Amino acid sequence: MEMQPQQLNRLKLAEQQFRLACTVHLAVVNDVQPLDVPIEWSFGEHRVSYEEFGLRKDQAPVAGHALEETAMLVLTGAILDAIKAHFHAPRHHDDARVVASYQIARIIRNAFAHSMIDPTWSIDADCVDKTFEIPDIISVCTTDLHGRRMGWPDYGGPLAIFRFGRFVREVLLGEPIDPNRPKPEFPSIRSCQIGRMVLKKVDDLPDGVVGVVYVEPGQSIDLGNGHVIRVASNKTD
Repeated sequence: MEMQPQQLNRLKLAEQQFRLACTVHLAVVNDVQPLDVPIEWSFGEHRVSYEEFGLRKDQAPVAGHALEETAMLVLTGAILDAIKAHFHAPRHHDDARVVASYQIARIIRNAFAHSMIDPTWSIDADCVDKTFEIPDIISVCTTDLHGRRMGWPDYGGPLAIFRFGRFVREVLLGEPIDPNRPKPEFPSIRSCQIGRMVLKKVDDLPDGVVGVVYVEPGQSIDLGNGHVIRVASNKTD
């Protein structure tokens, strides 16, 4: 079956929305996300002030995480719709990757169907005690998942979802990413993220922060569990 341009555009838009949600979440963590709203906003018959509608800084991190999760629902829903539009009977397809992609997208969507703000696994009887996997991309083992709150270890986290969408788009649907596409600008804040830990480059320590570890260029810090921070070397070839 030929991929419909409208369906592909929906998948692209869903991925962009997911990336934006992750970007906003990071900006909130870095305390650089503006929380400005109109002093007064009217729309149709309704009117609100900033005091009623605005978001406090202490509310933003939790809301940012929830935004990222609900954007993940949109992306997996778009993946599922694209698979169903492109493949006849994907649940029983000869290609195991199509079956796994269909089932992973479906059970993630079903988790959000229970509650979009508190997704909970709801595993059908025919999917119990099974593992759906796309090697090196994403894997979901359904054993003991039913009724549990969905957590990132169950599916691999947000980057697994991003790679999952790209795999479906490029490999299963045959729509490769254009290597000559315009690239985004280099980030204004130099940071690296490991899981949910964000490391930000600063010229001076903020007030009240005390340095506890110092390393020279080219050295590294072992964080344990296989995580290592390597400080770039100042040497040039």
